[in-house]
Amino acid sequence: MMDGAGLVTVREAIEWKDPLPGTCGFAGVVDGQPVRDVLGRYPLFADGDAVSRDPTDLDDPSPVPAGTVDGERIWTLPDPDPYEDVGRATAALVSAIEDVTPAVAGKTAVAFSGGVDSAVTAALVDGPLYVVGFEGSHDREAARSAATLLDRELREIEPTHEDLKRAVPQVARAIGRTNAMDVSIALPLFLVAERAAADGVDVLALGQGVDELFGGYAKVAKAPSDPRVEAETVAGARRKVLETLPSQAERDVLAVRAGGVEPIAPLLHDRIVAEALRVPGEALVGADGTRKLAFRRAAREFVPADLADRDKKAMQYGSLISRELDRLARQAGFKRRMDDHVTKYVEHLIAESSGEDPDAVT
Repeated sequence: MMDGAGLVTVREAIEWKDPLPGTCGFAGVVDGQPVRDVLGRYPLFADGDAVSRDPTDLDDPSPVPAGTVDGERIWTLPDPDPYEDVGRATAALVSAIEDVTPAVAGKTAVAFSGGVDSAVTAALVDGPLYVVGFEGSHDREAARSAATLLDRELREIEPTHEDLKRAVPQVARAIGRTNAMDVSIALPLFLVAERAAADGVDVLALGQGVDELFGGYAKVAKAPSDPRVEAETVAGARRKVLETLPSQAERDVLAVRAGGVEPIAPLLHDRIVAEALRVPGEALVGADGTRKLAFRRAAREFVPADLADRDKKAMQYGSLISRELDRLARQAGFKRRMDDHVTKYVEHLIAESSGEDPDAVT
């Protein structure tokens, strides 16, 4: 059992302690030992001696830590000297992106929001583009214009409130989380995957990882003054944020798989990660505050400048799914004055779908 790479590649990575052996991540069992790559790009869970890619297979699952073999950490991210300027960093990124050809088996599609991350992903993957969102949402409008610029087929998914109520318990069980933030992030991924699977798609390409690698978050851009990240520099804050990737990958991969397709994140390929780690702070966040500066400049080699320079909203907000989930919670009596009212509503829907008394969780 191995996701994301062949056994020979993983064995060589273990032997040479190579954290970036040229894959988009991997997780599984090698010679009886649980293994997960340095960034945790694929999920893996253990319960005693039992190991599974699906936490619902286990009674008491715990994530296998990223960068470990049989519980021992053998891989850590490199800390290379940064490039001297934005120009050299950008050129290296262009070369890295050009070298990446996602290894997929089957029909592939792209989860598409119309932002720079998913646009570059679309440039690497030949297949239809899927966007999800309520009518009037930022993501659907952005995706329409971006698909036109790229001359690509766009398939739009407009969920209903009934779709959300049906999907919430499925998603929460699949990801093993009920908190409102994780569920609202996983929901659009699940809905896209579900529709893509119905269309005969086998693999869904995601633009995940770019914000973490290239300084896409405000808390990174504002380092060291932002209290959300303890770091003295922008580059240091970026490395701290990268530590959150294993947990995010678990959620996202499990949500997509629950929808019926296999995910891949081409922009988290080792070749791109290696170059991203050499991007200096001033190329992560420009002097004018532009986030992902080097990545945006590199993106111009693959997509129109209008797309390379676009800002984006997080999927749960750009799709309006977070807003509508909040609306449903309030309609069901879970008012905002209640502590964490949307999470309570999620737990209510799970109980209801299980035939339990939903009032027991209110």
